[in-house]
Amino acid sequence: MSDKRKNIKRTHQVQLLAGIAVIVLINLIGDYVFTRVDLTSEKRYSLSDATIELLEGIDDIVYFQVYLEGDFPAGFKRLRNATREMLDEFRAYSDNIEYEFINPSASDDPNERKDTYSLLVERGLNPTDLQVNTSDGMSKQIIFPGAIVAYRGDEMPLELLKSQMGIPPVEVLNNSIQSLEFNLANTIKNITATYKPKVAIIEGHGELSNMELADITVALSEHYIVERLKIDGKINSLTERAQVDSLNTGIRNKFQAVIIAQPDSSFSEKDKFIIDQYIMRGGKVLWLIDPMIASMDSLQSSGDMVSISRELNLDDMLFKYGVRLNRDLIMDLNALPIPLTVGSVAGQPQIEFYDWYFFPIITPLSDHPVVKNLNAIKTAFISSMDTIAIPGIEKTILLKTSPYSRVMNAPVYVNLNILQNEPDIGLFNHSPLAVGVLLEGEFPSVYTNRLPPAILNSREIGFKEVSEPTSMIVISDGDVIKNQFHFSQGYPLPLGYDQYTRQTFGNKELILNAMNYLTDGPGLISIRSRDLKLRLLDMAKVNQEKLHWQLLNVVLPLLLIAFVGIINFWIRKRKFSRPEKA
Repeated sequence: MSDKRKNIKRTHQVQLLAGIAVIVLINLIGDYVFTRVDLTSEKRYSLSDATIELLEGIDDIVYFQVYLEGDFPAGFKRLRNATREMLDEFRAYSDNIEYEFINPSASDDPNERKDTYSLLVERGLNPTDLQVNTSDGMSKQIIFPGAIVAYRGDEMPLELLKSQMGIPPVEVLNNSIQSLEFNLANTIKNITATYKPKVAIIEGHGELSNMELADITVALSEHYIVERLKIDGKINSLTERAQVDSLNTGIRNKFQAVIIAQPDSSFSEKDKFIIDQYIMRGGKVLWLIDPMIASMDSLQSSGDMVSISRELNLDDMLFKYGVRLNRDLIMDLNALPIPLTVGSVAGQPQIEFYDWYFFPIITPLSDHPVVKNLNAIKTAFISSMDTIAIPGIEKTILLKTSPYSRVMNAPVYVNLNILQNEPDIGLFNHSPLAVGVLLEGEFPSVYTNRLPPAILNSREIGFKEVSEPTSMIVISDGDVIKNQFHFSQGYPLPLGYDQYTRQTFGNKELILNAMNYLTDGPGLISIRSRDLKLRLLDMAKVNQEKLHWQLLNVVLPLLLIAFVGIINFWIRKRKFSRPEKA
């Protein structure tokens, strides 16, 4: 009996030592070979290759101060926990990621809390007001669902909660969680960048002024070197001669992308040729074009107007690249309200808001990373577009109207009196109309076999008939990029903010995403196309079957443990109670 027990004891000791050896070996291997296993179906905890490459290239501390600590509803706790988990994922690939979670409402002194809130607003974070259920009823709570990111003395605000109009709060939180990797990685990329790409805003054809583009210019300047540029027929305005090798020189683009924002006068053939050859050399273009002449200022002054085609001399160019802007205006029941004076009381004008059908609100539904989970986009006098089959060009519709839209072909008579009558719903049953498209591929030159006479004698044009692989985005409304001005003081307002309804639309993020995609390709921004499934409880079923699930989750495990213990006791009793054979 004693020898048997000694053998059992020796076996257990060997197993223990072997287990310790395996653990030590695994840890030693782990010091040299790094791997992670993600068993979720949508790879929720797997970082993209672009993010990993970015993290591995960080050469100094990037410090996150996350203001998502405190006692708040479960949804925001999910966002807090997801943010912490994502930062931990980042730290797995870079020792230079550090963070802390801060409760901005931790102080019991209301004046100190107010000072903290003011400081966070000055640093670029926006507060969110919450109505919270307490034992004493409803109470108001202010939170800052964002972070301040610091790197080598620089700071950058990061909004973690992405608002979306018309979307349930639970989905907004889920979409914000889906966007965490991109938002965190993109902020790291921007704050650590040592090089800024150059982009140009074209002028000279009646494009939007510097003040009309004030807010987006400031926003773009955080990530790019932004110049306003007149082509003015100069062959080398968008390109330059550069040394290819020790013996040869070539022509290269000066800018990674250009923006053409709501021109109102015709382009000369020479200017078009310069833009065309810029595209042939891989240049990217964001086109924001109004095919129709329509102005709210003239409409409000006279009460009506006739909208006619705008002649820009760009039709052949855009058609060759794969898109046609139609001569029409879209009316949509999903529209932006505008204020109208309907009378006066005691000398005071009475103002009411009416949905102005010529100002469609576009809700992006595409899964493309440029527009996925974006807030609604406000437009003004927008036109429809068609795509043209061009070999080698891939087309992705980014923006569409709602199904409750209709088309008014040019010339269009527009009168404010239409607001006095209920719309005929039967007329607004058009299928969604494309108003924004991404074109990618190798574009044919519009000037193949027909060079403009103005440049025939130039020896240094370096004409190309087919482009390098490149991309462009076309939106049939220039107002998408135009900021409003404060109605009394005249200063520029943030792009996307409507001062009459006091709503903020997704116009700024749309433009920034578009420029990010054009200049950087699908890299980091492709993360925005990831889809994390929202697994929500059926609360009605939970309430109905509450006792059943409580018993199943609390009592059943205890019974199973007791049953296993009894069986184990019975087996051991039978094993060790047998008499030893002589």
